[in-house]
This record gives sequence, C-alpha cells and structure tokens, in this order.
Amino acid sequence: MTPSLEGEHVILVPYTKSHVPKYHEWMLDPFLLQTTGSEPLSLEEEYQMQISWTKDPNKKTFIVLDKGLVVADFVNGEAHVEAMVGDVNIYMNDMDDPKVAEIEIMIAEPKSRGRGLGKESVLMMMVYAVEHLGIHTFRAKIGESNGASRNMFYKLGFKEASYSAIFKEAQWRSVRLLKSCFSISGVFHFRPC
Repeated sequence: MTPSLEGEHVILVPYTKSHVPKYHEWMLDPFLLQTTGSEPLSLEEEYQMQISWTKDPNKKTFIVLDKGLVVADFVNGEAHVEAMVGDVNIYMNDMDDPKVAEIEIMIAEPKSRGRGLGKESVLMMMVYAVEHLGIHTFRAKIGESNGASRNMFYKLGFKEASYSAIFKEAQWRSVRLLKSCFSISGVFHFRPC
C-alpha cells in the first residue's frame, strides 16, 4: 500500500473507494470541470476511474487532506473524508523518457484555496516522485485562464515551455530539483531541507 505523506498543513493519502462520492460531487462543479479540463462522469464511472488510477503503474494519485479539518487524530489508512480538499496527481506518460512526469493539482474546496495547500501538496508529490519513483523532470499543463495555477508553478521554479492555441493551455516544465527530508514511520513526514 502507498504510504500517506504528512506535511505542515496537508496530509496526502492514497485515493480510495471511500473518497469517490465526495470527489464525484466536486467534479459536478462547472468551474472545476473547466479549470481541470475534465468531462463529467457518472458516479459509477468515477468508481471505475478510481480503480484504474489505483492499478495503473504510470499514475500516482493522492487525496489532499487539510490537517486542520481532520477530526480527532489522523490514522494512517483511514479515508478522513471530512478533511478532503483536493487531489494531486502525477502521470508518467512520456514515451521518450519514463523519468519525466506530468503533475496536476486541484484544490476543490473554495475555502481551502489561496492558503498554500496546493503549493505544499505539489512540493510533497514532487519530492515523493523524485525519491521513490526516480522522476527527474516535471511538466504541468495549465489552462490560460487558470492564473492561480500559473502563478503557483512559476513560484515553484517552472517555466513555460510551449503553448497550444487549440487547447488554450501552456505546458510548463520544472527547471530545478527539490531536496527534502522525510522521516519514515508508516507516514512520511515532509519538511524542506
């Protein structure tokens, strides 16, 4: 089983069946569909998507939990649906270089946006991918209307590498690697080094 990753303000947990109903609810929001470039799915299709993401060795998905919303103590392996605020994903889909990954972040809960949770989640996912999957370069596809995401990836050291007028999105590329420190005890504890 994939471990949970614990940061200062967020905990990243593996995407499980228990998360699907709330995730599905988010993906009915026209704003989220537009900013993520997604199509609406039925609840059953969402369950099937969760299974396929879990089984695909070229994808890694974590649900983002806001530590401040976790009821009682965090227990590794429990869903903690009450604290769900988004998700972070990587896709290892570069046929020329399997050590390149596309990274995505979605902070779905409006009250959780603009608080640095997305930035912390992306950093944690990148460090996890470097240290555990051998990834050395990251790409992010960002729609031209998603200013918050463009700004965040810029602050993380990404640079715009290409633009598709057809899809109205830019592909951004990481230009530096990260260092971090983890302590392992069933949960990875993240802090920048």
